Order: sequence, then C-alpha cells, then structure tokens
Amino acid sequence: MQRPILIVEDDLKIARIIKAYLEGADFRVVHADTAAAALEKARQELPLAVILDLGLPDRSGEELCQDLKELGDLPVIMLTAKSSEEERITGFALGADDYVVKPASPRELVYRVKAVLKRSDTASGNERPLSFNRGALVLDAKRHTLTRHGQAVAITPTEFKLLATLAAAPGRTFTRDELVSKALGYQFEGYERSVDAHIKNLRQKVETDSRKPELIKTVYGVGYLFSGERDVL
Repeated sequence: MQRPILIVEDDLKIARIIKAYLEGADFRVVHADTAAAALEKARQELPLAVILDLGLPDRSGEELCQDLKELGDLPVIMLTAKSSEEERITGFALGADDYVVKPASPRELVYRVKAVLKRSDTASGNERPLSFNRGALVLDAKRHTLTRHGQAVAITPTEFKLLATLAAAPGRTFTRDELVSKALGYQFEGYERSVDAHIKNLRQKVETDSRKPELIKTVYGVGYLFSGERDVL
C-alpha cells in the first residue's frame, strides 16, 4: 500500500479541501486533528510527507514537528497563519522543509508536496558517497545518510540536499539565491533567509564548534562555501 500524506489540521473544512486536492493528484491521504493522533498515525504508517498546522488544540505544532523529525527522514510542510519572516525562519530552524501561510491555495499545497518529495528523491539517488577530511564526514546519497567520525547524524531531506549541493563543489561560493534554486527548490519570494536557518542547523551537526565553523563557511555579502577536503574513493 502506498505510504500516505498526513494532514494535521483541526479545521475539518480545510482538511477536507486539502485532502480532496491531494487525492486528485493520486496521493493516499490520512488526517489527524490533534498532535497526539498525528504522532500515532505517523508511527503507524511513516507518511511520505506531513502538512502540519501549527495551531493545534492539544499541543504546539512546533513541538510536534520536532517529534515527527525524530521518526526519520520525514518531510514536513508547516501550514499556519503565522506570517512574519521571523516566524517562518523559526519554522525552518525547527526542521520544516517548507512553510505555507494561510489562507493557502490547495493547488499550491499539492505543488509544494510534490516539490518536497522530489527533493527527497533526488537526495536519495544513486550517486557515490562523498567523503571528506579522511573520512571524517561522509554523505551517502543512495542511503540518504550522513556520518561524522563514523557516527550517524540525523539530518532532514532538505538539510541533506543543501549540504550535498555545497559539498559537491568544495571551495565554490554559492549565493543564497543559488542555494534556494539548486538545493531547496522554492520558486516563491522570501525564502533566501531560510537558507541561514538550515545552515545554522547543519553547522550544529557537522562542525566541532558551530560558532567557529571550519567546514561550512560564510562569505560575507555573498553566501556560503564548503571547505572540506574531498577524499579519493
């Protein structure tokens, strides 16, 4: 049976509309109207992706997002009335793969789901592993894994794609716009600063000291570059 898209939304009217559009795009859909029910369904079926309303009756969507991410490489699209730039960046910092402000077009949501799934599939392709600094950091796109000094590192599909894009060209500076286009795939305005949130998360996972990064460096006024030394496999 096809893994579903999980809609976490306590407004049943909105949930029904989103469900109808996703099913029209040939997705199987399950729905939960509380955080507790959503976590139970996610554990039972490990959905392809989650559309997560942040305004839930029993618990904050932000907390639920963190729990969902602990289940595995699970793309999360936050759906919320919180529209400020800082609120969006906070969402990305919590591990969201996309962020949609209500009222949202259901057609756009279907597009966002497809885009997130495409990025996840691309990151899980058949490329050979990338190894850096004598095996200190290894990215395996086929298995969608990241290891640091031989230890597995939990990483979201979006973080993996961003890191893989940087690491594929060590020493090259990528602008934020380039990273949005090449790694994140967003085609809407206002997402350049989300790159900063993802970079902050990545540094906490791959750097010895995230405050003094040695692998993912900032090129001030331009963007970011990856400075690891690639191993010959």
